[in-house]
Amino acid sequence: MSTDNQLSSNFIRQIINNDLKNNLNNGKVATRFPPEPNGYLHIGHAKSICLNFGIAAEYNGTCNLRFDDTNPEKENIEYMQAIERDVQWLGFEWHELHHASDYFEQLYNYAVQLIEQGQAYVDSLSAEQIRAHRGTLTEPGKESPDRNRPIAENLDLFKRMRAGEFADGQYVLRAKIDMASANINMRDPALYRIRRVHHHRTGDAWCIYPMYDYTHCISDALENITHSLCTLEFEDHRPLYDWVLDQLQTPSHPQQIEFARLQLEYTIVSKRKLNQLVTEKYVNGWDDPRMPTIAGLHRAGFTPKAIRDFCERIGVTKQNSWIEMSVLEYCIREDLNENAPRAMAVLHPLRVVLDNYPDDKVEQLEISNHPQRPELGKRNVPFSKIVLIEQDDFAEIPPAKFKRLIAGGEVRLRGSYIIKCNEVIKDAEGNIIELRCTYDSDTLGKNPEGRKVKGVIHWVSEAHSHLAELRLYNRLFKVPNPDNEENFLDALNPDSLEILTGCRVEASLSDAQPESRYQFERTGYFCFDAIDSVAGKLVFNRTVTLREGAWE
Repeated sequence: MSTDNQLSSNFIRQIINNDLKNNLNNGKVATRFPPEPNGYLHIGHAKSICLNFGIAAEYNGTCNLRFDDTNPEKENIEYMQAIERDVQWLGFEWHELHHASDYFEQLYNYAVQLIEQGQAYVDSLSAEQIRAHRGTLTEPGKESPDRNRPIAENLDLFKRMRAGEFADGQYVLRAKIDMASANINMRDPALYRIRRVHHHRTGDAWCIYPMYDYTHCISDALENITHSLCTLEFEDHRPLYDWVLDQLQTPSHPQQIEFARLQLEYTIVSKRKLNQLVTEKYVNGWDDPRMPTIAGLHRAGFTPKAIRDFCERIGVTKQNSWIEMSVLEYCIREDLNENAPRAMAVLHPLRVVLDNYPDDKVEQLEISNHPQRPELGKRNVPFSKIVLIEQDDFAEIPPAKFKRLIAGGEVRLRGSYIIKCNEVIKDAEGNIIELRCTYDSDTLGKNPEGRKVKGVIHWVSEAHSHLAELRLYNRLFKVPNPDNEENFLDALNPDSLEILTGCRVEASLSDAQPESRYQFERTGYFCFDAIDSVAGKLVFNRTVTLREGAWE
């Protein structure tokens, strides 16, 4: 990590260190991760997760997981369960699990308190009228005719709102702050609205639901959160966060601190747009490996370690900036290069018959699982008379500097023997369908005498290999910032997925386990897809290519 990133990632720690020095919050640090369950988490949420849980761990504090479930029209249990899985998969455990809906009764009572204090009123203006009254950045807002409604009348109307006497949108509860404030968020913001929507936890007990800005700060206070870490778009909301808590007798008054959100090239992180991709079937679900969701990265073969490393590398700053996709790719490449066992897979098989190899002989060749990590052991790879190699590892008329197999030439099979091509077999259309070769029985594990063979290619035994489908995933978008396009769908990469059927993988992969990751030699890093694999057909998803800039 660069020195600049190390320094920029410290501003939150500096605030906390200063708070601890002054013995604020009794020397405690308590954070929270508060997602709305209206979609799957994405890579931007991973940054927030790592920050909130990481800060808590660093200061021997606590971090809660809290669902901001105040908008039941867009929320459901599936999303909540997915969020819990993602947080745990990333390697974190929450101190306590909460829901904003846990506090509905307390939130209602606090709203009554604001009304009784003359700091909130029931407004009959429609949403359009409220927007029209709000003013602009250069002009003050206009007060609602209901702003000075008597307290007793406000209390009566608010209780009747809860009782379900009014239609959706007929009334709204607003804070009474300052319609001339330079901060538009302080111009009498809405605190409650009427919505007759079934809630996935509270059922039909409520027909009024609190707004996010009102709910969030009180939820933090009720959980005794000390540092409420959020992204920069909430910076203008901080005065409202503080105003609400200043008016109420809550157990604590957390400090809101903002940091720059993650903006990663070639992705979008708008839940609305991600949902559109899913519902309109541009991708195969929230966990499609092309999606920037944590579930998608998980299925693609990314590791929790790589994602945590990525979040650490990019740091935490106060300035919005774009992160190159190559940074994330570097992190997973580095992890898998060190930890993924090697295996051989042939994507476009070409049959090679070794004429001088015994018909019924099968050797179990011991090949290292990792060239730099002997502790990962070795595996047995069957070798027999007929092997399969990649079609492009043979050239009848080779280009310059071609170091693979050619007619009349030799090449080494990885971890095996040197073979020589003696004859090229073609079909009626002139396509090469088979090579007739011989092998040098004295070259297993050693070089031949009197000649140098430079090329090394991978292979599998035809009789012992397994049929596999390899899915070559590329970036979902063809431009670095698809949100800049008039229609982000126009920026979709038509070549974001290539499905290869008829591939063959070595015998050892027959017992691949869910989330098993491999470096397919000379091909890329792949993850076993246990969801789509069926008897007789293994499925592997490409996580990343072997080299930066190698995307097709």
